Amino acid sequence: MTDSSSSPPIITLLTDFGTHDYFVGAMKGVILSINPAVQIVDITHDISPQDIEGAAFSLLACYRDFPAGTTHVAVVDPGVGSSRRAIVVQCANQLFVGPDNGLFSWICEREGTHKARHVTNEAFLREHVSTTFHGRDVFAPIAAHLSNGTSPDELGPLVLDMVSLKALRPGVTSGMVEGRIIHIDRFGNCITNLTADHFRDGLGAGASLNINQQRVTGFREFFSQTKPRAEEKLFMILGSAGFIEIAAQNASAASILNVRRGDRVALRQAAKSTVRG
Repeated sequence: MTDSSSSPPIITLLTDFGTHDYFVGAMKGVILSINPAVQIVDITHDISPQDIEGAAFSLLACYRDFPAGTTHVAVVDPGVGSSRRAIVVQCANQLFVGPDNGLFSWICEREGTHKARHVTNEAFLREHVSTTFHGRDVFAPIAAHLSNGTSPDELGPLVLDMVSLKALRPGVTSGMVEGRIIHIDRFGNCITNLTADHFRDGLGAGASLNINQQRVTGFREFFSQTKPRAEEKLFMILGSAGFIEIAAQNASAASILNVRRGDRVALRQAAKSTVRG
């Protein structure tokens, strides 16, 4: 899948490799050897080691910022060398290349439709495939060939049972929305899987978030906004990724709340109303 414009094809890279070692450079070398005209964009290589959910969130937060036809390579791969599948996913008019371990499931859930293929055609891999570095020997060459116009149909059969992470969508029971923290950023902001759509009466209209036996009631439009009740350290804010975050001005909300990713967040509405899941 390539963009019909005159711009060079784009391949993004997202890994847990860091930048201390040669891994990212090797992947770029393989890509450029196959398609020297490609534009490579680093999303991040600072995902915590083996943190599949962290990678899934980072890609979810930014894939829509890229033009149609972009190919995303995500390599956070604790199962490298095992029987786990290498896949290519067609979704949102973009391509996603990586291991079948749930990395792309939140994007597919959000978009609603996707098509995944198990890469079995070894003609699109490097001649010698290391059992410890599929980023270089499997995923990088696949992405490069796709950027050169190779159809995903040539890579292998359809996958109907792609591995999925725990669903992104919150649960709705008895007038309460039950969500969870899906990411904690480097500032300590707690990103939940709640969106503005879950606040029936609007953001800042009296709803509260209950987490770890604490209640968050304040809402701000930006981090430094002053509020009459200055004693409230914690507040809700609509983050740039489209999710409701729990934040604290110039402090770590995660530390104040003593929470971690996966912890439950309960949204209680100010008045009885039907909430949407």
